Amino acid sequence: METRPPVPPFTLQTAIEKARKAEDAWNSRDPARVSLAYTEDSRWRNRDVFLDGRGEIVEFLTAKWARENDYRLIKEVWAFGDHRIAVRFVYEWHDAAGQWFRSHGNENWEFSEQGLMSIRHASINDRAIDGSERLFRWEAPGPRPVDHPGLSELGL
Repeated sequence: METRPPVPPFTLQTAIEKARKAEDAWNSRDPARVSLAYTEDSRWRNRDVFLDGRGEIVEFLTAKWARENDYRLIKEVWAFGDHRIAVRFVYEWHDAAGQWFRSHGNENWEFSEQGLMSIRHASINDRAIDGSERLFRWEAPGPRPVDHPGLSELGL
């Protein structure tokens, strides 16, 4: 059985590490890579979409990143328990017409003993912004640079 460290039970440090690994994977915009962090039968609620399993996750993310251009994401741990982590996140992207958005959300994650995410609940709100208001400007796709401020430092 595959293992995805860090594994539960989480400490503050391992919860932060888990969130950063998730952020880095999502910033790759590689649906197959991202899906490997989830159990084969992982269940998701993303806004009003309900997904079951890695196959549906890959399909969902492929469509998401086809319409959310120049996507860049930052996650921050909000709370954690033995096998659960709650994060808040913000991502910036633009649509095909060039309109920029800042999407704010919260996720609740539950993990298997092997450190794979088995349940993900995401609530997300989009806000149109002017391109000049963008705060996430690192080279993409790719991870947020280590010296780039996080959400709290950016006042988000």
